[in-house]
Amino acid sequence: MSKKKKKSLHWFIAAVIIIALIGSTNLRSLTEKATQEVIQEANSHADTQRMEIPQISNGRQGQIIQRSGYTLSYNDKTRTPQWVAWELTKEETRGNEERNDEFLPDPQVIGTQVVTYDYSRSGYDRGHMAPAGDMKWNRQAMQESFYMSNICPQDHNLNKGDWNDLEIKTREWARRFGKVYIACGPIYQKGKNIQYIGDNRVAVPHSFFKAILFYRKNKPIALGFHFQNQPGHRPLQDYIVSIDSLEELTGMDFFSALPDEQENETESKEISELP
Repeated sequence: MSKKKKKSLHWFIAAVIIIALIGSTNLRSLTEKATQEVIQEANSHADTQRMEIPQISNGRQGQIIQRSGYTLSYNDKTRTPQWVAWELTKEETRGNEERNDEFLPDPQVIGTQVVTYDYSRSGYDRGHMAPAGDMKWNRQAMQESFYMSNICPQDHNLNKGDWNDLEIKTREWARRFGKVYIACGPIYQKGKNIQYIGDNRVAVPHSFFKAILFYRKNKPIALGFHFQNQPGHRPLQDYIVSIDSLEELTGMDFFSALPDEQENETESKEISELP
């Protein structure tokens, strides 16, 4: 073979190799992209299958943070959680982990870090959404319940009174029925002035919601609660609302993992008495 032909052959082989490499790189890139999309889709699907996780039916989803004992969606505009959700079992109510009362900035929050001093002399409590009392089963879960991303400015009387009473009652339901699913969070009323506290301007909620689901004799029971962020002491049944009305109030879809027919029937029920 002539030198000219050999040279041409070498260039041809080199070109083939380069094209193959480029194709391989593009294929790998496309494969990695597709893989990431599959993973994201799987994660999204997994979340919808977790009974306690609410879906945002309107508005913007916040930063999702997964903890040992709860999941939350963080709203950097209000500096509070959008929602906090967790499952509480009968076994978890029997934990002995002690409360540590050390409120810390959340290291996973993207953006402004709320600190405990933002609440100092504000007139509001550091109100837990996922309560420390539900996290006695694990030290890490207990510590993470004191991250400021799980906290809202809450009226002292509400925090120590009726809100706490519902937390206690929910643990009773977990022991009685074996497991409960809980979602709660702040409500900021559109068109109403918002008060801010601290150097990091934490928004004070106008009210709070809590959605609770458990099974009694294999039938789902769903209860909605709506608390104004103000002093007062009333029976817990006075705060009960239907899940449907809570969804309209919050723009969230609760317990969407229920079969549609079962979800519609359960969430539309008006319940006036505590189980």
